[in-house]
Amino acid sequence: MASPTLSPEEKERILKTLEVDKEFRYALMGLLGFSEILDRVTKLEERFAKLEERFADLEERFTKLEERVSKLEERMLKLEERFADLEKRFLELENRFARIEEELRETRRVVVIIAHRFGVISEESFRQAMKYVVEDVLGVAKVEKWVYRDDDGFVYGYPSIVEVDVAIKDREHILIEVKSRASKADVSELHKIGLLYERREGVKPKLVIIAGFIDPDTHSLAKRLGVEVIPIITPA
Repeated sequence: MASPTLSPEEKERILKTLEVDKEFRYALMGLLGFSEILDRVTKLEERFAKLEERFADLEERFTKLEERVSKLEERMLKLEERFADLEKRFLELENRFARIEEELRETRRVVVIIAHRFGVISEESFRQAMKYVVEDVLGVAKVEKWVYRDDDGFVYGYPSIVEVDVAIKDREHILIEVKSRASKADVSELHKIGLLYERREGVKPKLVIIAGFIDPDTHSLAKRLGVEVIPIITPA
């Protein structure tokens, strides 16, 4: 049995009917399975629309997050600037405090020196008050007393007890005298004590006089005898 075929006239009639007859067109599409395809396309379009909405929402949220991050960065920069300014001001205050502290120390030294010169405080009180000067000047915290009975009178020309402060720094022995006023006699005395110390201890010491006031020509003799004379008051 031959398969049915459409004549050209019948094909033309069907095409024209599809163009003008909506119900016929939909019925034919249903027979051909287009309705299912259209439903699936419609659903895909709906899902795509929802995805577009979600994407737009995400974009909006991302934009807001960017704005918040930008604001946080601005605040962080401002905080860093404020912190840097506070750190700078703190350093300035520290420097000012250090200068004031040093000025007070210098003033205290002057007061103690003057008080000793006018007999307001004793020699021992003066030496105690000036203990911290040794640490400032020589960087030595521990100072001990060296005491020796000079029966031969080497230092003073007659038998006597010789006393001197001794500090040991980096294996160097330092004999220290703290005076309110240093004179040539003080330089000569410490020089002789240094010779006696070297004779008895077998170590050549460094000789240092720390003084509030220094008599004229004292430095020249000190240089000749190897005695270092250091002023208590730091020159301005």
